[in-house]
Amino acid sequence: MIVSDWHAWRIGRMILRDSGAAPHSVRSAGRSAKQEFEPMLRSTRLIRAALAGLLAIIAGCENPKRNAAAASAPHEASVAPGINKAYEHPDVERFKERFESESREVYDQRERIVADLGLSPGDSVADIGAGTGFYSILFGQAVGPGGKVYAVDIAPEFIEHIRKRAAAAGLKNITPVVCKEDSVELPPDSVDVAFICDTYHHFEYPRSTLASLRRALRAGGEVVVIDFIRKPGVSREWVLNHVRAGKRTVIREFDEAGFDLVADGAPSAELAENYFLRFRKGD
Repeated sequence: MIVSDWHAWRIGRMILRDSGAAPHSVRSAGRSAKQEFEPMLRSTRLIRAALAGLLAIIAGCENPKRNAAAASAPHEASVAPGINKAYEHPDVERFKERFESESREVYDQRERIVADLGLSPGDSVADIGAGTGFYSILFGQAVGPGGKVYAVDIAPEFIEHIRKRAAAAGLKNITPVVCKEDSVELPPDSVDVAFICDTYHHFEYPRSTLASLRRALRAGGEVVVIDFIRKPGVSREWVLNHVRAGKRTVIREFDEAGFDLVADGAPSAELAENYFLRFRKGD
């Protein structure tokens, strides 16, 4: 709606009348209508601007769709408060003994798991929750000098360890990245394959993190998720107490984030405690 000078002048006179102030015409009896109007018109320019702003606010309230689109989304609530406390200042050597043990299924089957990803030379891979980096090193070897590996972790201590480990292995295609609790912190359209191994249950803000991962994936990019099977009566007590979501929940959350499930099960890796899911970035 356009606020004219005449509208502003009329409302200005109403304000003066209601406030008890003498109208301009009474104070200056005998002046012409033009003489009365022009000074008040100049004094009511501000009223016109204020009315325009007020009407814009009213229009926004009357159009909830536009109003909602303009508003920023509220911050996502944590689904597992404190889940990453142990990784604030990790003892890298202690975690290396824990993560890189042959008794750990995903370490024992690492060669088959890498083969199951189907990586090609030149691919760009993101190792999300890279930890001590043993998968990042294997990915760096698989994609070759023309490829790239983003080793992503929330703990700077792990990132520094991976940096040294890559240098010792002579790999120049590994880029360590310190992520945030709700973002993988990767460039848009930079990743062909993302790998999340025994880490998804540590996503404290899964919706926000998956949105950032989706932005980082190229068209047709894929995500492989390996995580603990969570089934009462079957899974270990530690898994039931520590892992917040089972496979069905993970599939649902990826679906809601804009990913399509394309495979359920590892082609060759023999996994008894973990499931293997492959998702593709949807249109």
